[in-house]
Amino acid sequence: MTKFMPEGSLISTKENLSIMTSKAFLKEAFYSRKIIEARAVMCDREHNLHVDLGVMKGIIPREEGAIGISDGTVRDIAVISRVNKPVAFRITDFTQDESGHTVAILSRKQVQEDCIKEYISHLVPGDVINAKVTHMESFGVFADIGAGVSALLPIDSISVSRIPHPSVRFRTGDDIKAVVKCVDSEGRITLSFKELLGTWEQNAGEFSAGETVPGIIRSVEKYGVFVELKPNLAGLAEYVPDVRPGQHASVYVKSLIPERMKIKLIIVDSFDAEYPESAVEYFTQAEHIDRWVYSPECCEKVIETVFDTREETESA
Repeated sequence: MTKFMPEGSLISTKENLSIMTSKAFLKEAFYSRKIIEARAVMCDREHNLHVDLGVMKGIIPREEGAIGISDGTVRDIAVISRVNKPVAFRITDFTQDESGHTVAILSRKQVQEDCIKEYISHLVPGDVINAKVTHMESFGVFADIGAGVSALLPIDSISVSRIPHPSVRFRTGDDIKAVVKCVDSEGRITLSFKELLGTWEQNAGEFSAGETVPGIIRSVEKYGVFVELKPNLAGLAEYVPDVRPGQHASVYVKSLIPERMKIKLIIVDSFDAEYPESAVEYFTQAEHIDRWVYSPECCEKVIETVFDTREETESA
């Protein structure tokens, strides 16, 4: 299986940069059908993408801008939105403009077709892959999983700790790892992320009763306040007035109860703050996961993801 990377992965590599230092290297890339990356600098009124190839201009015709453009199944925004961003392509021809300058004709669509045929079509549930966050909606994240081909990461698959919006976890352009959650009948990929962020025991093992630690208030209920200690771990604090979701807090760890997957907390203080996001901590380096169990063995309630049957279960 040939592995394709999200767009932007090649653009700064030594090999890619060297190709655009001479017309001879670009012609060599044309004959060898080399995949190249460069920055799209403009989208004209016909929705052709203009690309900076260093020693010459490149043009991706509208129909070659992405799979689905020519048959109308993908909107032109998929092309327009690439302006000022890296695009992956092959050189398919050379021509001359009105001034007699050589112009390279490019195809991004060809690279995407090969990516699907040689890479994405071979992915199965449980595979851990590289992805790049391209944009976010309230219901989830769209991520490039290779050559600009998108997959959806639903919000409820981002972390065990519930969040109000994906922007709480990600920024556009973030390079992440994700797990293939399912593949539908048309080959579209749905991703998951929480299985890479550790089990209850792995996360809770970093805390001890008697400590006062930082947290983020995620929800305020009549019976208590849920405080996120880590993306896959939240505890319940006794209700206090004047706290709001999104606030930072210092919390006292009263007790940890593995058999109930509970952490009891006391809010010492809550406040508004803007702290830099912590780097993602991945708890596995595996390239494939068949089954992931979040809950401790001593807990009657079982929370697990079984990838080989393409289903997530939660049972008592």
